[in-house]
Formats: sequence, structure tokens, C-alpha cells
Amino acid sequence: MPKNYLIDMDGVLVTGKQIIPGADAFIARLEERGAKYLVLTNNPLRTPRDLSHRLGLTGLTIPPERIFTSALATARFLHSQRPNGTAYVIGESGLTDAIHGAGYVITDQQPDYVVLGETDTYNFAVITKAVRLIQAGARFIATNPDASGPTEHGIVPACGALAALFETATGKRPFFIGKPNPLMMRMALNYLGVHSEDTIMVGDRMDTDIVAGVESGMGTILVLSGVTRREDVDLYPYRPTQILDSVADIQI
Repeated sequence: MPKNYLIDMDGVLVTGKQIIPGADAFIARLEERGAKYLVLTNNPLRTPRDLSHRLGLTGLTIPPERIFTSALATARFLHSQRPNGTAYVIGESGLTDAIHGAGYVITDQQPDYVVLGETDTYNFAVITKAVRLIQAGARFIATNPDASGPTEHGIVPACGALAALFETATGKRPFFIGKPNPLMMRMALNYLGVHSEDTIMVGDRMDTDIVAGVESGMGTILVLSGVTRREDVDLYPYRPTQILDSVADIQI
């Protein structure tokens, strides 16, 4: 039987709005061999349906049910901790839809949680409200620890950078759900219905994708089509199972 795959998106399948050469053939090989796979992303901005459409524009046909975001993982975590709770949310539709889907009410009145994700428009009044709610006792959850994220125009501040502002203002550290937290990996494995020993994590970052795979007991493939260079690998105390130029080189 073929292995199962958890596949990072940015830097592995696409760069901005451009497909990484060979990514479409790689997905086609997975489908042909009957391998189970899930595209995994720390970016909570968009819903799986939106991401599926975005990937389709690059030439990648990946259905929404094959996409798992840190927003979905965050919503599942909230539901497991406090079903039908309330949250004050800073984020876009990918996060708000997921939290509503988990049975949560989004409110600024004594919420159980303040949930921080990614946003395209930072608003000082919203940030101030969130800081005050955390100080008043709301539990602080953040979708992912990435300090910055790539776009076709260059890097932009991401969830981890804004979370640092909140932590400095409140003295309270958030609980991050996304990679490298093995929690997100376990949720993805459960979503697929597979075991870590039969699954490979494919990513372009040593500090999120590869360490998350290692800590979850999976085989790992580092691809050099994203942010990590081959010489960077020796900077870390752990190593990927394989290092390849891109997903085009993965033998299934």
C-alpha cells in the first residue's frame, strides 16, 4: 500500500500565485496510486473551499475536503475544550467560518476565548479590545506561530508577530494550535483516518513542517523549493528523512 502524505502548501505546491513545477504531476501520482493525502497550511485566512479555488487557478486540482488549515484545527480544539462556547475573533473568513462551524458564538461580551489569526487589515481599536478581554480573563488562543508569511510582493507580518504584541501588552502567552504543535498533526491524521507510522510529512521549513513531523512520529521530506536551503539543515538538531529539490522528485 502507498504511504499517506501530509503536504504543506506554500513553498511546496505553490509560491504565491505560481505552481511549483511538477506539483500537479505529484498530486496526480497520489491520486493514481490511491494514496491518502491532505494539504496542510498554517495560514488561516481562507476557507478550504476558497483555497481549493485558488489552487485551481494555478493548475492544481485539489478538492476542499483535501485541505486542512490551522483555522479548522483551532475550531476543533475549541470544541473539544469547551463545546458551544464564545470567542472574540481577530481574523478573516477562513477563521470565522471554522469557529462558527464548531458551534461557537463570536462576541466581544465576556468571551471564553480571544482567538487570534491572520488578517489583511490591522485595526488598533480591535487590538485594544482583544488586549483588554485577555486581561479580563479570556483565554488566549492563536492559530499559528509564524512571525511572517510569504506573498508575491514579499513577506508580510503574520499571526506570531501580532501575538507577540498581545503577549507583551498582557503578560499572557497564547496557546498556538498550528505547526509545529503536534496537536495539529494529530488532528490531520485523525481527519484522514491514518496512523503516523504510515504517513510522511512534506514541507519546506525545518522549524515548522519537519519538526512537527518528527515530533509526531512521521517520516519527513524537506523540499528545497521554499524557504530552507540545503546548508540550513545542519543548523538544527534533527534531520528530515529525505531532502529533495521539490515534490516532483518524490517517489510514491
